[in-house]
Amino acid sequence: MRRDFRALPKMVAEDVGAHVVAVGMLLESEPEKALEHARYARRKASRSPAAREANGLAAYYVGNWSEALSELRAARRMGGQSHLATIADCERALGKPQRALELTREEEAARLPKDEAIELLIVGAGARRDLGQVEAAVVSLQVPELDPQRNESWSARLFYAYADNLLAAGRTREAFTWFVHAANADDDEATDAPERLEELVSELGGPEEAERLAAHAETEIVVSEDQEGAAGEDDGSDAGHGPRQGRSPASQDVDLGVWD
Repeated sequence: MRRDFRALPKMVAEDVGAHVVAVGMLLESEPEKALEHARYARRKASRSPAAREANGLAAYYVGNWSEALSELRAARRMGGQSHLATIADCERALGKPQRALELTREEEAARLPKDEAIELLIVGAGARRDLGQVEAAVVSLQVPELDPQRNESWSARLFYAYADNLLAAGRTREAFTWFVHAANADDDEATDAPERLEELVSELGGPEEAERLAAHAETEIVVSEDQEGAAGEDDGSDAGHGPRQGRSPASQDVDLGVWD
């Protein structure tokens, strides 16, 4: 961003930079105010990828899809970050799921960092669902990263999206299991997986069946970890020691008390 602003007069660069910083500080808590700062920065530095990117992201957070799409495309053309998943999601929101799917197939999509690639995968699944291809949406999310033993920054979002699409496909019991995995992985409470679990209890036949399915989901993880531990002992490695992929012990149990 500093390099981006070097082309501006010093006083203008400092002014625009301060407003872009304000966008980052306010984006999640006060997105409308963030958008005001972003629009100011964009007016002062319309040729700055950072200013256009800030405007696009702030517009996205408040649901101004057309503005977000226009600004993020401009930032991308100017050499800023791609934000491919966000652009694709804007296309979906504007009723263009086919265009969103096309973006998932671009060459750039294969070079995205893992977290951005997972977000784009989720958006692509949503686009397929928009097109009535619900089973295809489910299949598209069946990637190696869909592993309940993993607890990466993107795991909860991926598990949740998979559960949501399973539910749309009428596969309620499987959906419940993956909402359990999403809740387990969601250390930051970024999803409403616990609430979705609670909503499904009656559809499953009551608390007893819900408890049974949740316990089975947890058992599957324990069994897999035990198997890995045995494999590690066989080959002399330490693969079986400790939780896999940074899975924190605190995230392994869902509070089922709400169903009592």
